Amino acid sequence: MDHAELISAIKNKLPDFKAISVLQDYPDEISIKIIPQAFRDTCLALHKILSSPVMMFFALDERKENGKFIINSVFVDLKKGRWITVTMDIPQENPSFDSLAKSMHSAGLFEREIREMFGIEPAGNPDLRRLNLHDEVCPQGNFPLRKDFRKINTGSLGEYKFGRVEGEGVFEVPVGPVHAGIIGPGHFRFSVAGEPIINLEARLGFTHRGVEKLFENKGYHEAIRLAECVSGDSAFSHSLSFSRAIEKIFHIEIPGQAAILRGIFLELERMYNHANGIGGIAVDVGFSFPAAYASIIKEAVLQLNDNLTGSRYLKNVNLPGGVLADIDAAKKKLLLESLKKIKRDFNELVKILYSSVSFMDRVDTTGVLRKRTAEDLGVTGLAGRASGIPMDLRRNFSDIYKEAGFKMAIEGSGDVLARLRIRISEFLESCRLIEVFAGKLAQGGAIKADCELKAGQALGYAEGWRGPVLYWVKSDAAGLIQRCKITDPSFRNWQGLAYAALGNIIPDFPVCNKSFDLSYSGNDL
Repeated sequence: MDHAELISAIKNKLPDFKAISVLQDYPDEISIKIIPQAFRDTCLALHKILSSPVMMFFALDERKENGKFIINSVFVDLKKGRWITVTMDIPQENPSFDSLAKSMHSAGLFEREIREMFGIEPAGNPDLRRLNLHDEVCPQGNFPLRKDFRKINTGSLGEYKFGRVEGEGVFEVPVGPVHAGIIGPGHFRFSVAGEPIINLEARLGFTHRGVEKLFENKGYHEAIRLAECVSGDSAFSHSLSFSRAIEKIFHIEIPGQAAILRGIFLELERMYNHANGIGGIAVDVGFSFPAAYASIIKEAVLQLNDNLTGSRYLKNVNLPGGVLADIDAAKKKLLLESLKKIKRDFNELVKILYSSVSFMDRVDTTGVLRKRTAEDLGVTGLAGRASGIPMDLRRNFSDIYKEAGFKMAIEGSGDVLARLRIRISEFLESCRLIEVFAGKLAQGGAIKADCELKAGQALGYAEGWRGPVLYWVKSDAAGLIQRCKITDPSFRNWQGLAYAALGNIIPDFPVCNKSFDLSYSGNDL
């Protein structure tokens, strides 16, 4: 079977390894169930074998059905194009598991989230502070993702303990969560010795809405519209990831036309966000003309989205089984003509940026995130590729991208300039891909398939413009969502920003921040 060589590789690392079961319900997913005592070592072995960070790490409350909790840790096998889930049962009495965080930093935030939302203790985790249920407003002992949770219980409130840097001449500079610009709320606490930043701690969670709880007991048709609202600038990639999870559970084969249309819309979402990000970088170094030019390009893509689908931000386009918006001959002509003008304007924007010595001086060698640090933290997406990590789900998991000759953008310096170059390369590649996809559209082709409700669980994924957007969904026989775990790339990448800022001065933090361009709402589920 497909998973035999994987089990053999694990046994080479762990001679005593023995799985309770190995399941492969889908061609791109393998689930390995093991005893709790072997969980940590198995995850470490996969981490080394696959060179994968922890991509997802989450719990399920199965106490009512089976008297237990379940823990799932997900890794990605890029060479084989598949996802590996290590799963174990945890008794409901005094639930705990051996922490992975000391050996795999990419597991740390997930473990804090599991403890916060389910009350399951990651034994040995050195940092057990809460992420979203802030101590000042939510008493300890409330676990919202347990199935029997009804409302916040009263109790004593606490205070968040920031990491402190002590020493003569060290100053703390707190910024946020209320900012001067129209941006999301985040609290950034800088420790500086003179000018350079020697520590940065970001505290988020101010836009926590209980999103994963809101998915529970919703039908897929209602849940997909909720997925579009998780992170507004990534509405299509979130709805696409959710749709793919449902399609696997329901065993739906989407029409070829729908796959091509999804590729076009996913790249249009990437384009308007990359234009926006490039303009934001220019704003934060005081280069106003190219910032305005980038805004014009972004608006042109948004108007194109509206003309093609009726939605500037590509909402109400995806659904499990396909898409709701087709591109006929007239729209195809509009798409290709618009792309020509957008690409021409974009090339002019790039010339303006690269010809400015002062602009290049501000972004070159600023905000460096080294590859080893990015790997340890599990940084993904454009930020990871800018630091030399060759991961892009479009290359490994999509036939239409392989057929189109997809070229992954990658840089090695890990600075603001590298992240800018990734955006520029991906914008131009998106233009090329859309032209290729448009040439494969068939007039009158089917764009959606019927759904037959089934119980099951599956992982859906999409390479959004920030990076991998992941949805793990479990549904019952009526198609109602029992558990939906979401991982936006921002969840891991905020840590990368904190390390990239070190050694820089505080006035350079805005451009470092914009070069990552992370989502508060995508993080603060």
